[in-house]
Amino acid sequence: MLAPLAVGVAWLGGWAFFAFWMLAAWGILHEWRRIVGDPAATHVGLGECALLAAGIAAMVGFGGVAALIALYGAAVEWLASPPGSARSWVASGIVYAVALPIACILLRADPHYGFLAILFLFAVTWATDILAYFAGRLVGGPKLWRRVSPNKTWSGAIGGVCGAVAAGLAVTHLAVTNGAGIPNSLAVGGLALLLSVASQAGDLFESALKRRFGVKDASHLIPGHGGIMDRLDGFLAAAVLAAVIGIARGGMDAAARGLLVW
Repeated sequence: MLAPLAVGVAWLGGWAFFAFWMLAAWGILHEWRRIVGDPAATHVGLGECALLAAGIAAMVGFGGVAALIALYGAAVEWLASPPGSARSWVASGIVYAVALPIACILLRADPHYGFLAILFLFAVTWATDILAYFAGRLVGGPKLWRRVSPNKTWSGAIGGVCGAVAAGLAVTHLAVTNGAGIPNSLAVGGLALLLSVASQAGDLFESALKRRFGVKDASHLIPGHGGIMDRLDGFLAAAVLAAVIGIARGGMDAAARGLLVW
């Protein structure tokens, strides 16, 4: 049900896209705090201010400033939180939450390849989740990381990677037929594989975090699916890696082109 909304907002871009991902990041920040068990931090408001300021900085083209704001907000949150075992975890939640809108906004800002980059990320992460589930159920076999996520298998992980590569190539093929011009299928397939692995690592990270604090779901916001973190853990990791690759190759102003054009 959320997929058409996400695609529609990605197509619109602009401030609608900004608002969508800022709202998602705000939800992630509060779910993170719920998981680590530090409700006192929700009254400080530093995380929300850092989130908003970093998002606006990314939206107006200052990605580096946005990253510095996130780190500064985490440092201030750490100093403002009462001493305890969850203090560093609470501060880390700001960086985790802010990373999502910064990555998405910087990729979408590319006027020529921004929408395609977001579609590519959707295709890769959604195919990873879907194919990993069905491959794991049908094939079974050795567990991927039993202590952290006892239901995940190596067969599911491999199936997810294969599905991601196929989905990523399908999206870029459609782009080529519509004149976007992304010729290097080998590079795009390798990129989809890498992002699929990142997506699965992000999923495992959230599972490890919840197990560390004895929590089953980040929240009960989405019936039958848990919270926002439970739906976006893999996408967040893949989006951050995609943004890093894109910025390294294309700069802040052409991150999507740097990601997709090889």
